[in-house]
Amino acid sequence: MKFIQATEKDIPLIQNLARRSWENAYADILSAEQMEYMLSEMYSETEIKNHLLNPAYHYYLIQDQDSYEGFIGYEHDYEEKTTKLHRIYLVPESKGKGLGKAALQFLNDKVSENDNERIILNVNKHNAARNFYESQGYRVYDEGVFDIGNGFVMDDYMMEFLIHI
Repeated sequence: MKFIQATEKDIPLIQNLARRSWENAYADILSAEQMEYMLSEMYSETEIKNHLLNPAYHYYLIQDQDSYEGFIGYEHDYEEKTTKLHRIYLVPESKGKGLGKAALQFLNDKVSENDNERIILNVNKHNAARNFYESQGYRVYDEGVFDIGNGFVMDDYMMEFLIHI
């Protein structure tokens, strides 16, 4: 397994991986309209380009053997000494292979190298990913309902993981 830093040329691949992952992860949680709205907003070429231009924001593609299985997107110094995990998605057929755990360990290493001490993320309250994060040492520290535009909201837990430097 490899983590490959994404560049602008990888935007179509990131968009494809996001769509494949979302269609599985959110099928029973979000309406088709909300999913399409969020994908078009959060994974537009312009949005991803803006992330790639931000020196604190990083995208890595997750490659296993010869295929891309997912990606991770995070932002150092989102808050003081805190990295925000914005995106970690795996295509459905790659789940259960340890790639998610490896991606979080990769993130822990990158966070430590950047002298951040905490990782935060939001996860939908109805998403089974919460159990995965908790199994990796994350804990819920707050919750909220977030307006994401176009009349849609996300009902999320906010989770954190403390890095032991």
